[in-house]
Amino acid sequence: MQDIVIRPSMKFIKAGYALTLLVIAGAIAVHYLYLAKDHPRPYLPIAAAVLLLWPIKRHIQRQTVKLTIAGDKLRYEVGFVSKSTRIIQLPKVQDVRVVQSFGQRIFGIGDISIETAGENSRLVVENLDRPQELAEQITDASARPSDTGVH
Repeated sequence: MQDIVIRPSMKFIKAGYALTLLVIAGAIAVHYLYLAKDHPRPYLPIAAAVLLLWPIKRHIQRQTVKLTIAGDKLRYEVGFVSKSTRIIQLPKVQDVRVVQSFGQRIFGIGDISIETAGENSRLVVENLDRPQELAEQITDASARPSDTGVH
């Protein structure tokens, strides 16, 4: 079986970029239509450009989260410079839950909560595309017999 790599959705991040660019375009228009005569330096568009930090931050945070289904293991990695990895044996997965807020349902994304046997028994991955489909993939993979060769 080929490894399945899952990352959080880009939908809200793309919407953030689009909204921020609209605000910047509006600030540029207001500056040149109403403020350029009195204030030749474009302070308003520069201040609006600072808003780009929000979607850029969210984009970087998205890149720091990765869930991989490989064979009979589920690997959850978090971190950019330093990483934290949690490896879960799929046969130990007991429950996979999908939680979607109203806004998430509109955009077809949701959170997946994976319950396993053991002390740290819950893993939550937020804002995933097609969460129902992913939950079914994880459940199906956990029900398959392992390929370890141990009888």
